[in-house]
Amino acid sequence: MGIEHMHSIGTNAGRNNRRALAAAGAAVVGLLLGGCGLQPAASYTPDSNPGSIRPIEDLPGDAQLTVVSKNFTEQLILGKVAVLTARAAGFEVTDLANVPGSQPVRELMLSGQADMAWEYTGSAWITYLGMETAIPDQTEQWQAVYDADLANGLTWGKPAPMNNTYAMAVRSEAVGELGGITKMSEIAALPVQERTFCLEPEFNSRPDGFNPMAEAYGIPRGTADGVPEENIGIYDTGPVYSATDEGACNFGEVFTTDGRIDSLDLTVLEDDWGFFPAYNGAPVFNTATLKEYPELEDRFAQVTPLLSDEVLRQLNLRVDVLGEDPADVAYNWMLDEGLITAAD
Repeated sequence: MGIEHMHSIGTNAGRNNRRALAAAGAAVVGLLLGGCGLQPAASYTPDSNPGSIRPIEDLPGDAQLTVVSKNFTEQLILGKVAVLTARAAGFEVTDLANVPGSQPVRELMLSGQADMAWEYTGSAWITYLGMETAIPDQTEQWQAVYDADLANGLTWGKPAPMNNTYAMAVRSEAVGELGGITKMSEIAALPVQERTFCLEPEFNSRPDGFNPMAEAYGIPRGTADGVPEENIGIYDTGPVYSATDEGACNFGEVFTTDGRIDSLDLTVLEDDWGFFPAYNGAPVFNTATLKEYPELEDRFAQVTPLLSDEVLRQLNLRVDVLGEDPADVAYNWMLDEGLITAAD
């Protein structure tokens, strides 16, 4: 059923159809996950009771919400945060976490088979909406995505402070050796031999990656007074972090919410000239669902302000470095924040 047609039918019929679609979607996603050799994360979420997130008044006892997420660590954690938030608000939750790939998640949302997902503003703007240039200003980027996606039957909640974008990081013990560097614009003041970089292949070659970044910051690639080719090392994503930590280069390409930044004691440089796009995480709702349960947005608004880069780095670290389950990490964080309480 197309999203436009869904909006034209009555509320109860619409919810009934969405419930049927959610069940069908769960079966389809289950097959998809099985075919990829993955298991749905839906098999486990700790029991909990409401905390500062209170049940919605007069919510029907059979009110249901389907949550979907992508299949990487941060998304699994955020998916479980969403499940626990919705349960605290009083919903019965269908958990469609761990879907491989961004486009399948988007299709589940557009088709009405899912009611809520965490998404990134830059991803939506470029990947889903087909815009060629992202907007570095975080507020402007969110507003642009919010306005555009209303026509697709999706409503974006307010964004979290977390901004999972590219950054350059330096091993913390080298900050002093490099003149106390804290900003990317300060790289140009370093001697050429100190302008060494560890990059992953995609960032090395993408049209909005290293080359335009170096140009924007006055250190053009392949020039004697910019960044000579011999100053650039290409690594897989994981080894970029360890190579930077071990001093193979002074500056490594990282993602700002990656737990390895903290575990390896790397220092993220400020993108003070605003080159990198904004990729703030935000809750995205099926508009029809939100019209039926407008209080749902308020419940998620209690959570989003708490999700900073620093918080996500610690949560991601607990999964990727310490080996904890994403559901346990989400549960314990929400418990510590008082958003939920332990089950009786």
